[in-house]
Amino acid sequence: MSTVRIPPVLRASAGDQKQLQVAGDTVGGVLDTLIAQYPALRGQLLSAEGGLHRFVNVYLNDQDVRYLDALATKVGEADTITILPAMAGGA
Repeated sequence: MSTVRIPPVLRASAGDQKQLQVAGDTVGGVLDTLIAQYPALRGQLLSAEGGLHRFVNVYLNDQDVRYLDALATKVGEADTITILPAMAGGA
């Protein structure tokens, strides 16, 4: 199982967990398993088309998965997936 780090803003939707062990062979598989366990995360992580929501960044061992194979990126048991909502704002 891979380790998934949940940011503070999403923890209420993930059972107040900071970090979870989640099964899956790819980033998409891990996210599918996570969403099956915590359905409230679906709209926060995935677009209506099933891709990554444009306002969320997902890293595999500190590498942005958008520059790898996106949701098809392979993961192993020792890997860490970090979910980071994009920040915007300013004046």
